[in-house]
Amino acid sequence: MSASDAVDNIILLADSYKVTHHLQYPPDTTYIYSYFESRGGKFEKTLFFGLQYILKHWLSGPVVTLEKIAEAKSVFQEHLGQNVFNEEGWKYIVEKHGGHLPLQIKAVPEGTLVPYKNVLFTVENTDPKCFWLTNYVETLLVQTWYPMTVATNSFYQKKLLSEYLSETADNSDCLMYQLHDFGYRGVSSVESAGIGGAAHLVNFHGTDTVAALMMVRKFYGCRMAGVSIPAAEHSTITTWGKHKEKEAFQNMLDRIPNGAISIVSDSYDVYNACEEIWGKALKDCVVERGKRDGRVVIRPDSGKPEDVIIKILEILDKQFGAKENSKGFRVLPSYVRIIQGDGISYESLPKILERMKEKGWSTENIVFGSGGALLQRLDRDTQKCAFKCSSAVIGGEMVDVFKEPITDPGKKSKRGRLCLLRQSGTYVTKEECPRGDSNGDAASMEDVLVTVFENGKLVKDYGFDEVRERADQECRAECRTQNHKKKLCVIS
Repeated sequence: MSASDAVDNIILLADSYKVTHHLQYPPDTTYIYSYFESRGGKFEKTLFFGLQYILKHWLSGPVVTLEKIAEAKSVFQEHLGQNVFNEEGWKYIVEKHGGHLPLQIKAVPEGTLVPYKNVLFTVENTDPKCFWLTNYVETLLVQTWYPMTVATNSFYQKKLLSEYLSETADNSDCLMYQLHDFGYRGVSSVESAGIGGAAHLVNFHGTDTVAALMMVRKFYGCRMAGVSIPAAEHSTITTWGKHKEKEAFQNMLDRIPNGAISIVSDSYDVYNACEEIWGKALKDCVVERGKRDGRVVIRPDSGKPEDVIIKILEILDKQFGAKENSKGFRVLPSYVRIIQGDGISYESLPKILERMKEKGWSTENIVFGSGGALLQRLDRDTQKCAFKCSSAVIGGEMVDVFKEPITDPGKKSKRGRLCLLRQSGTYVTKEECPRGDSNGDAASMEDVLVTVFENGKLVKDYGFDEVRERADQECRAECRTQNHKKKLCVIS
């Protein structure tokens, strides 16, 4: 039984301290309005993705039942040692709303790139008796930080690869396959693999994380969101023994005679494997495979990547011959490439790409695989994600709510109802917007936030192709801006 099967009770999907919060709000509170944002972090903009999974999987439909209320009451009685559970409030949701959550959630369209310090989604109760519910679901909704941060990390690596392809390759046709997800085994759970892997697929099409394919299929309606190729691992090579490495390579070529294959080649001596085995003993097989539109992708898996890759490129150039493209960079024959899957991250990638560029090699000669650094080496503080109350109705009067700790100005929260506006090519959060239709400064500009969930129902269902297209447009726009800045620097 998975963790998600063990905890399928919406009332238990919250931090313990949430259980008593219904007792702590001011008397006559009827509405609580809260928002989620990236307050800063590693990347100056955030690619929003993943809320739809949480809404579909956990919040949609009649998720509250009398049986779940009874279970929660028992759990919290034992856990907290006293009767402070809001049994009456949860039973009201069953009786009045048929178990559906009386909430409205508005969010940025998935796949949108938004500068940090802007609202990404808002939550508000729609029934005045359920004011306590808005922040009860914070624990679950804030987990959007994970897919959002993975998508952002992946996005900025795509931007980097796009820039180097633009500088060193004749075209960017291979971009969507240049960063392959190797992260399945490196995350904390199967669910994490599915969610994080799906977030990476917003930007790229290459993955070995099968859970991500099924996540996208079920929650974003895309039957097949990613591709891979047959590949060797060390055990399928080393079981042949050191002196039969050539036979191990030959076996794979014979057993999978067509298409692209990836073969790990550093089991013993990667340079010997490239020069003597691939470049001599099996050279004719590699060339013949190319005539059938196949390809051998050689995978080194150890050493300092920027040094190892250059040396392998030089060996393969010597053995197979590289040609110069229109931009003056060398390109190996299309039937032989390299995949570097060890030590790849947002920090290491530019070192490798810049070294290749300095040595006259086009980025199209290589693809990358990333695991832990792609899906696991990040946390909620990577983009400083937070969920805060900014407005309430108390005694019939709307009041602005905010925090402003003197010990950390960076944690100052927004106040009032929020609108996200598009101004001068970027996004700006307007605070203290009136309830209902926007007016004032927002009158001539549409609020970017879209209602995605209302009273237990998903009201906006994004298809994965739509999310991908939006994110791709964002990447193109970012690259155009970057190129413009570089031209200005040259001129100045």
